[in-house]
Amino acid sequence: MKLALLCRNADLYSHKRLVEAAEERDHEIEVINHLRCYINVASAKPAIHFSGKKLPLYDAVIPRIGASVTFFGTAVVRQFEMMGVYSVNESLAITRSRDKLRSLQLLARRGIGLPVTVFAHKTGQADDIIEMLGGAPVVIKLLEGTQGLGVVLGETENGAKSIIQAFAGLDANFLVQEFIKEAEGEDIRCLVIGDRVVAAMLRRGKEGDFRSNLHQGGTAEATRITPTERSIAVAAARAMGLNVCGVDLLRANHGPVVMEVNSSPGFEGIEAATGIDVAGKVIEFIEKHAKPNKTRTRGKG
Repeated sequence: MKLALLCRNADLYSHKRLVEAAEERDHEIEVINHLRCYINVASAKPAIHFSGKKLPLYDAVIPRIGASVTFFGTAVVRQFEMMGVYSVNESLAITRSRDKLRSLQLLARRGIGLPVTVFAHKTGQADDIIEMLGGAPVVIKLLEGTQGLGVVLGETENGAKSIIQAFAGLDANFLVQEFIKEAEGEDIRCLVIGDRVVAAMLRRGKEGDFRSNLHQGGTAEATRITPTERSIAVAAARAMGLNVCGVDLLRANHGPVVMEVNSSPGFEGIEAATGIDVAGKVIEFIEKHAKPNKTRTRGKG
């Protein structure tokens, strides 16, 4: 098959692994920086241009869209979809998952367990927000934050109140969530492909840090998850409409809760921790679901 990998940095581990996995299976794969693409929106024959040339038709695209360029990146993915190209993750699903508030609302509507969460913008009612969450400590998150950035722990009521007031002064949207103390700085990253969790790792934050993100110095190891955790991770992926994603869970006393659904999960940590060929499983998924030659045949018509 002829594949396209949409990403800004071809040298990232996850992107190199996808290229390796595709080539090992005798597929042709091109790496395309989606920010350098341009599209003719009004054309009767949808097309995408890159570096002065019209891109050929592909059997499938693998979007690896960074959070900071979601708007433009999903526009490019949407154009591929208009051309009849199979996308591993559809543009609408990526957009859903990138909007933290919308994703939580979709998960809540499906009855999927979440931490108690309050959404706010400008408010002088920090006391009421903290009370709604059952008191301090609470976690305050900027809605646009990624990889653990823009996430602060309000350990006391006065501290939490000060942080909420500071965030409100930034003219920014933010979430305030209950702190799951019993998780003890650990979370579970489930890598979902299709309707299966293909790999799972337990992540621990570095000493003194409640965030478990590997980008913030956390560590990871392979872990066994329960049938309930497995079904929740798959349900969370379905709620977003994502075929490939990372679902982050916390083990709360009342059961697993979903913290985030990531449409472009990294492979390095989870492949190292588990020894599972995640990139290869992504390519296998494409082989099962993309229709080779469909787009090229359509393009000739």
